[in-house]
Amino acid sequence: MGVSTSRPENGVAVVTADFPPVNALPVTGWFDLADAVRSAGHDAGIRCVVLAAEGRGFNAGVDIKEIRAEGGNALIGANRGCFEAFAAVYECEVPVVAAVQGFCLGGGIGLVGNADTIVASEDAVFGLPELDRGALGAATHLARLVPPHLMRALYYTSRTATAAELHAHGSVWRVVPRDGLRAAALELAREIAAKDGELLRLAKAAINGIDPVDVRRSYRFEQGFTFEAQLGGTAGRVRDTFGKEGT
Repeated sequence: MGVSTSRPENGVAVVTADFPPVNALPVTGWFDLADAVRSAGHDAGIRCVVLAAEGRGFNAGVDIKEIRAEGGNALIGANRGCFEAFAAVYECEVPVVAAVQGFCLGGGIGLVGNADTIVASEDAVFGLPELDRGALGAATHLARLVPPHLMRALYYTSRTATAAELHAHGSVWRVVPRDGLRAAALELAREIAAKDGELLRLAKAAINGIDPVDVRRSYRFEQGFTFEAQLGGTAGRVRDTFGKEGT
């Protein structure tokens, strides 16, 4: 359980999150994930990172139970941890392939929205249920996956989009059966890792440099409204109505 890194083949690192039962990450988990991705990217022998998860789904966001139990300090920690993890994926010195199965919700959207490319299983769904959980944020990253008006509709309704729908929008590279997800992600990572390592790192820096939106700045702006909702009492009121299973 936790965050682990493996190197299944030359030039490829797989960073895996495993937080049963639903991969809702605690505060420490977000920071651990950020550290693992940054460490893999710093490794001169690595030319591609696969971001994966064990279990039912890829990521269910922050641990609501932890925030309920610890209040403001946990919320601050979760926001900082998410900020660091999302930034680590975006700023990773080499391309990041997200391998997504099952649900990819809340903070999961921040991770895959900042990845370089996504391979998803047929059962994968993507969404931001933030308004149902007394939170805001990651519209920055959802906007990288779907067109603007669809992003707004998904955000306001807390609905999800399927892997097939995102594939149609061009934001998911490939949709595969669940039991073939890891192999498909490694296949793409292998193709990327076959390129010259120094040139890949320059390419990653160049592509980030031409992005029209500063994802760190825009996500930080969103987080300010999360704090406003918390301080005004709205976040707690909505969060208290959320299911006790706490994802």
